[in-house]
Amino acid sequence: MERSTQNAERGVSLFTVQIQPLISVGVRGGTCSTLLRCGWVIHSKSVCHFETCHPVYQDMLSNTVFHNQLNISNKLTAQMTTLEKAKHIAYIKALDDHKDFIEYWMSEHLRMNGLYWGITALFLLKHESEFKTEDVVKFIQACYDETHGGFGSFPKHDSHLLSTLSALQILKMYGILEETLTSEQRSSTVRFIKSLQLSDGSFQGDRFGEVDTRFVYTAIQSLSILQELDEEIVDSAVGFILRCQNFDGGFGMVPGAESHAAQCFTCLGTLAICDALDKMDKDQTELLVDWLSERQVSSGEFSGGLNGRPEKLPDVCYSWWVLSCLGILKKLDYIDGEKLKGFILKSQDLKSGGISDRPDNQVDVYHTLFGIAGLSLLGYEDLVPVDPVYCMPCFVTATIKKYPY
Repeated sequence: MERSTQNAERGVSLFTVQIQPLISVGVRGGTCSTLLRCGWVIHSKSVCHFETCHPVYQDMLSNTVFHNQLNISNKLTAQMTTLEKAKHIAYIKALDDHKDFIEYWMSEHLRMNGLYWGITALFLLKHESEFKTEDVVKFIQACYDETHGGFGSFPKHDSHLLSTLSALQILKMYGILEETLTSEQRSSTVRFIKSLQLSDGSFQGDRFGEVDTRFVYTAIQSLSILQELDEEIVDSAVGFILRCQNFDGGFGMVPGAESHAAQCFTCLGTLAICDALDKMDKDQTELLVDWLSERQVSSGEFSGGLNGRPEKLPDVCYSWWVLSCLGILKKLDYIDGEKLKGFILKSQDLKSGGISDRPDNQVDVYHTLFGIAGLSLLGYEDLVPVDPVYCMPCFVTATIKKYPY
């Protein structure tokens, strides 16, 4: 037995292999045969007990088992080189059909974000019409916070910058942002976002005070989508972001915090939206590119994958966090794209769809999106091109008026 790091990090104890809903962390069985018990993974093996058979039958059964395993192995190897689009689409569609599971109700705080992850993946797969637009709009409108403005993660939840951005992104992708939001909802949402900026340029996620470069990015992108950026907001936010860059070139959650690939994305994304990439020191930018390219693991069973920090295991989500940064900096050729593609494809659930953090782990909608988005950045087959700054299709972000106006 080994401890399931993925489940432990999510803080969810699974007593059976169950499916999370769309718009949450959709957990389901991986490609290997596993039994989940209270966060522990027990790897089960199929064993043929034919030791007591006649020797002739032993040889026959042994050869049959061997050839069957060889055929299955060859089939899986072939499938691992292709993106199982139809299965991923079916996986995403099915995630909201399991409201009888307790995980559905325990994951309300992620619901709006999960809806964005699932729908964006469908857009990149050219299957955005899988959900009825009117149903999506109905849910988003039910999450509007009449008291504070902005959107919560679930009806009757307080608004937060993370769920507000996801709501705006979804409406923007469907091309219905302006017709969905009333003038009062729009102005209240803008006031809500701007009210969360602090004097040092950072943003709180909500009125309860947590500060993180994630919230700077979500606020800035939200205002960009609404075309409500102004010099006062931008200059202060850019100043804060620049103070978060470290001696190794990477960025942390706040000034002085450890460099992390996801924070590099939020910081570079903020600078890109604010038309301020040129404000980074040239030498620091070169260090950042080196730091990002060093995130690719070159040996071991997870060779080709990208990690978020030195000495960490690779994770499919960093196929987005790292690769998007290199895309913004126009340095995508600084990693081995073919090896990264292989790592992502090997992390698919070939039976039920979805992508996990690493091969043979449990899949979820979060890693499914970022695996597909990483493949899109690498120009994989006919995936819709994704914008490395906004994590939305390029044809959508082309309609956003860029700052300075």
